[in-house]
Amino acid sequence: MNELKGKKVSAISLGCDKNRVDLEKMLFRLSDYGFSIVPDVNDADIVIINTCAFIEPSRKEAIDNIFQTLLLKEQGKVEKVVVSGCLPQRYMKELKEEIKEVDAFLTLEDDEKICDILENLYNLPISKKKKTLGRILTNNSSYAYLKIAEGCSNGCSFCTIPRIKGGFRSAPMEDLISEAKDIAEKGVKELILVAQDVSRYGEDLYGENSLIPLLKKLTKIKGIEWIRLHYIYPEKINKEFLDYIYNEPKICNYLDIPLQHIDNKILTSMRRKLGEKETRELISLIKTDYPKIALRSTFIVGYPGETKADFKKLCDFLKETKFDLAGFFPYFREENTASYYMDKQVSELTKKRRFKKVQKLQHEIVFEKSKGLLGQNFRVLVDSFDSSTGFFMGHTEFFSPRVDFGVEINYNERVEVGNFVNVKFNSFDGENFKGECYEFTK
Repeated sequence: MNELKGKKVSAISLGCDKNRVDLEKMLFRLSDYGFSIVPDVNDADIVIINTCAFIEPSRKEAIDNIFQTLLLKEQGKVEKVVVSGCLPQRYMKELKEEIKEVDAFLTLEDDEKICDILENLYNLPISKKKKTLGRILTNNSSYAYLKIAEGCSNGCSFCTIPRIKGGFRSAPMEDLISEAKDIAEKGVKELILVAQDVSRYGEDLYGENSLIPLLKKLTKIKGIEWIRLHYIYPEKINKEFLDYIYNEPKICNYLDIPLQHIDNKILTSMRRKLGEKETRELISLIKTDYPKIALRSTFIVGYPGETKADFKKLCDFLKETKFDLAGFFPYFREENTASYYMDKQVSELTKKRRFKKVQKLQHEIVFEKSKGLLGQNFRVLVDSFDSSTGFFMGHTEFFSPRVDFGVEINYNERVEVGNFVNVKFNSFDGENFKGECYEFTK
C-alpha cells in the first residue's frame, strides 16, 4: 500500500451526470487509500477515463479520449490507463482485443474495487481497505448530483440503457439522505436528483412510489436550498406530484419531461406509455394550473417510419406548446435495440435536415420567449468566476446547470461563488442571459 501512496490520479469524466457520480465515488476510494487526485492528466501517473456508450457520438468521444491518453502513456508521461463506465460494460470483449495498451477495463461492478485493481496492476498484494464511503465532487461547488437509482425498466425501443445497466434499481432512502447530508456539509446549495427515470423511485424497493417521501426528507436537510429533478417520465406525473413541487419552496419549478415525439404511431413504436391525447392534456394542465413551472423536454427526429407528415406534426406541436427549453437528437440506430430491426429506416441526410430544422424552430421560440424575461429580476445561484472575462456565471431555478442557459453576471466584489444573488436580466445572446446584481442574499 505504501508503494502507491502519493501516486497521482486524474480522471476524465464523459457522458451523463449519473456517470459523474460513479466517478466521484471512485475518486473518494482512491483518495481514502492515499492516492493524490489531480485535475490535469498531464500531471498524473494514472488516468481513469469514465466513458459513455449510449449512442455512436458518445462512443467516438470515448475512443478519441482513450487514444489521446494512450499517447501520453507511450511518451512516458502516464504510467497506467484505466477505462471505466458504459463503454467496457457494453463492449468488454472487443475492447480487450483491439486496444491492448489499456491497462484495465472496468465493468460497472468493478468501480468499488478500483484500489484492488491498481494494486494488481503494480504487482502488489491486495491490502485490507477501509469501508468508508464518500465522494470527491468534480463540478462547481454550488450544486451536486444525487443518483437515486440505477438502470431502467421502461424498455423504449431505441434505448440501450437496460442492456448496459440492467433494470431499474432504487438506492435505499437512508443511504441517499446520508449522502445528501454529506454533500450539504461541503457547502453545496443545490441537489440535482438524477436517474434514468427519477419518477419511479422506490417502486422496486418499497413496493410503492416513494419519490415524494424522499423529497420531503431531502428538503429538511440544512444548507440545501434548491432540489431539481432529472428526468420525470410523463406517465408518472399527477396532481399530487405537481401540487407538491409547486408548493414546496425548495423544489425548483422545473420539469424535464422526455416526450420524444407527439405522433401516436411513432410513440407506440417507441414503446412510450403516453399517447398524443394524454400528452397534450398533461402539458395543458401544467401550463394552465402551474404556470411558474419551466418545461423542458427532449425529442427524437428521424425515427424509423417517421414521414414528412409526422415530422410536421412534431414541429406544429413545438410551435403550439412553446417549451421553455428543449433538446433534440437525430435517431441513432443502435444494435440490439428493437428499433434497429425496424423497416423504413430514415436516411442520414433526411435526419440531418430534420434535426437542423427543428433546432432552428426551437431557437426562434426561445428567442421570442426570452424577450419576456428581459428587465425582470431573478434569484441566481453563482457557479463560477471566469478570470479571463471578468464575469461570474450562474443559473436560476428555471435553468439546469450544464444543460440549459447560463446567467452571465457583471463583476461585483460582493458576488461570491456558491452564494445566491438577485440579478436583473438585461440581454440574451442565445446561450446566456446577461445581467447586473441589484441585491445580495444568503
